[in-house]
Amino acid sequence: MTQKAPSLGKELDQAVKNFDEFDKGIKSLTMDQMNTAPRLETEEQTKISQVDREKLRENYLKPKRSIGCREKFNEKYRKEFEFQKEYVNFEAENHEIKGEELDIWTRPFPGMPAEEWIVPVNTPVWGPRYLVEQIKRKSYHRLIMKDQINSEMNGSKFFGTMAADSIIQRLDARPVSTRKSFFMGGQF
Repeated sequence: MTQKAPSLGKELDQAVKNFDEFDKGIKSLTMDQMNTAPRLETEEQTKISQVDREKLRENYLKPKRSIGCREKFNEKYRKEFEFQKEYVNFEAENHEIKGEELDIWTRPFPGMPAEEWIVPVNTPVWGPRYLVEQIKRKSYHRLIMKDQINSEMNGSKFFGTMAADSIIQRLDARPVSTRKSFFMGGQF
């Protein structure tokens, strides 16, 4: 029993060392390195025909609730704010839980209230541009282990270098076109 205990201690020390190296590898990943990973392509969840799209009523979103702010709005951002608050026609998608509406908070500029939005998915709606941009930012990085030997001990090889594999879009918003195509029997 006394012989196995020291060898177990060496292996445990080596495992701790390997874990520390692995932890350093994860901490050394920067956002610039992770953003070089390819973005996975996603398909539209619903394809509504132009005829059905015309039959749908216009749905304009309003915030469910708003929480004020004591901060004063910086007037040098007024022009950008005017652009961001314009309503655009889009279709939201939830790639994680298909069909579930989005409950999302926005606060586009300091001095503006925080707003909670309930956004229906897979149907055309009108909402402010800053809401669409907030939805489009919802993604995450899938991390994988690269098969590189970090260290060897007693004939055992330890693998483990962390790398970003791909960027997965969790929520998405696609623009909706109301233009009729000349080639599909419609007019411009």
